[in-house]
Amino acid sequence: MDQPSIAARKSLKRKLEHDSLEGRDDRKFRAAEAEAEPDTTGQDLALEIQAHVDILNSTFSSLEADRAAAKRASHFLSQLAKNEEIVNLIVDCGAVPALVMHLMAPPPLRGESTPKQYEHEVEKESAFALGLIAVKPEHQQLIVDAGALSHLVDLLRRHKSSSNSRAINGVIRRAADAITNLAHENNVIKTCVRIEGGIPPLVELLEFVDVKVQRAAAGALRTLAFKNDENKNQIVQCNALPTLILMLQSEDPTVHCEAVGVIGNLVHSSPNIKKEVLLAGALQPVIGLLSCSESQREAALLLGQFAAADSDCKVHIVQRGAVRPLIDMLESPDAQIKEMSAFALGRLAQEMHNQAGIAHSGGIVPLLKLLESKNGSLQHNAAFALYGLADNEDNVAELVKVGGFQKLQDGEFIVQATKDCVDKTLKRLEEKVHGQQVLNHLLYLMRVAEKSVQGQIALALAHLCAPDDRKAIFLDNNGLELLLGLLESGNQMQQHAGAAALYKLAAKTTSVSLLDAAPLSPTPQVYLGEQFVNNPTLSDVTFLVEGKRFYAHRICLLASSDAFRAMFDGGYRERDAKDVEIPNIRWDVFELMMRFIYTGSVDVDIEVAQDLLRAADQYLLEGLKLLCEYTIAQDISVENVSLMYELSEGFNARSLMEACILFIFEQFDKLSSKPWCSHLIQHILPEVRDYFTKALTKPIQANLKQV
Repeated sequence: MDQPSIAARKSLKRKLEHDSLEGRDDRKFRAAEAEAEPDTTGQDLALEIQAHVDILNSTFSSLEADRAAAKRASHFLSQLAKNEEIVNLIVDCGAVPALVMHLMAPPPLRGESTPKQYEHEVEKESAFALGLIAVKPEHQQLIVDAGALSHLVDLLRRHKSSSNSRAINGVIRRAADAITNLAHENNVIKTCVRIEGGIPPLVELLEFVDVKVQRAAAGALRTLAFKNDENKNQIVQCNALPTLILMLQSEDPTVHCEAVGVIGNLVHSSPNIKKEVLLAGALQPVIGLLSCSESQREAALLLGQFAAADSDCKVHIVQRGAVRPLIDMLESPDAQIKEMSAFALGRLAQEMHNQAGIAHSGGIVPLLKLLESKNGSLQHNAAFALYGLADNEDNVAELVKVGGFQKLQDGEFIVQATKDCVDKTLKRLEEKVHGQQVLNHLLYLMRVAEKSVQGQIALALAHLCAPDDRKAIFLDNNGLELLLGLLESGNQMQQHAGAAALYKLAAKTTSVSLLDAAPLSPTPQVYLGEQFVNNPTLSDVTFLVEGKRFYAHRICLLASSDAFRAMFDGGYRERDAKDVEIPNIRWDVFELMMRFIYTGSVDVDIEVAQDLLRAADQYLLEGLKLLCEYTIAQDISVENVSLMYELSEGFNARSLMEACILFIFEQFDKLSSKPWCSHLIQHILPEVRDYFTKALTKPIQANLKQV
């Protein structure tokens, strides 16, 4: 648990200043301050401070005049110490030893029997000034080395020897506040306070009649307990727990705020104390503080710590009514309150029935909203809570239908631990969706829920579903049409989500590379080999290309494609011709085509790939065509994908067309800004529908991404 906010330097300073005004007429007191604070700067101010320090050094006696002078001087320094910029100057003028000296009552005069003049007043102002000086950490040890701790502890005990009065209450409170400031984030001084015997009187003061003293004592114990196990144990041994738990139920929010802070620091990293606190009856009072704005952050944090103790405690916290207020706190304007409530819910969500209860009470939506926070700790606690909720099958449909999958998938997460947590949550959702019960629930909603919910479910299932469930989801239950509908919508976010889902679905549907999946020729191929390419030996047909002769062999051509079989076996004039003119193909392209026919393979350069594709299509050379499509697909870009798609249509290049479709889905973020994108999407939709219908009925054998 973090140190309490009032223990922070500025908050402590504000608290002390506020307390100094309590119970006084504001205008009169400020007027008195004005008289006490000289209108001086720099060197003049140093001289003024030194003069008051000298007064303190020379007035340590019970004479009335000395007591009055000491009170004025200590008050002057305490008011001046409220300004942090002046504190160093006060210290440099030797104020600390002088103020420490006046923490003690001066020796009585001979024969003195009447009460001391200004009894407790000088000590109170001195403790107040030292507490303000201790707000700056660099001065804490200096004050302790001057002997302040033993005197401050003695001041805590003054209530035993004096009747209750405003003066005694004030000095005790200032002593407790000074101890708080001295020990703030200083473990050495925390230990020194214990050694000086400061903890027992502070515990006793928790029952003091004055509420301000109770609060100050609790504040000191809160600081002393933070990350100091010996101090924690002594506080518990002094029987502080029963009183602290009673204080949790105080009608004064400042009291229960301090009390819950003490208990929080006691149980932090201390399992045994945590058990004692629970046995002492702290659980219900802490839950009650969730409705108090001043204490709800600390209460939520404490409940999160309780929830880590054992499974029974998790259940008891929920049974006693903590879930609803914790969920309400998720929407607080205070980031720390939201963080602590998410922390507590995350711990509670480690139990199965709690997971369902938190979701049923409306916890999912506000937790998802917190994933958008720019606060890394808040974001992480929300992610951890959602990870717990995703473990329950009853929650999966709710998470999906409110868009939880999209928020988890598309969120920008600040720290790596949060990214890892989200990845595990998505994996957990995928595992649950593979179960028939969850899938059936989602499919039911995809049929009967509102259109927007149906779309969210289709999006999630495209990413999460098992391969064997694709047909049932996207064909039998209309999932494909829902995704295509998102792609057609005018909402850019929906279009992006739909494209990403279709890309994922396509990648899941395919398995092997395009080249591995090349269709076999209907008849066995006969490859004469490289040495017969454009070789007149045994040549029985000659092609005229760009005025040059290309020697070929009918047996090889007849086995290569239906186009050549029709040319030489059918009623075409080429059947008996010795020379066949090729008017529409360049020599280099024709040579590559023939090389493929003779060898079964050829290196296709991007420079000739489109012309070679045209030739392969003309002569029905499917293997060569596939090689050309593969090469062209490597060159698809955001700028040319529309032209590439038109090319695939022109030559019935199905693999290239599918590669273009997948590229459009994969790069939709970049493409969507192009003015022609919406027209392209509308143009490809029939082919997209046809592609997925065939793929989901009988998975195709081409991996479009590799194309």
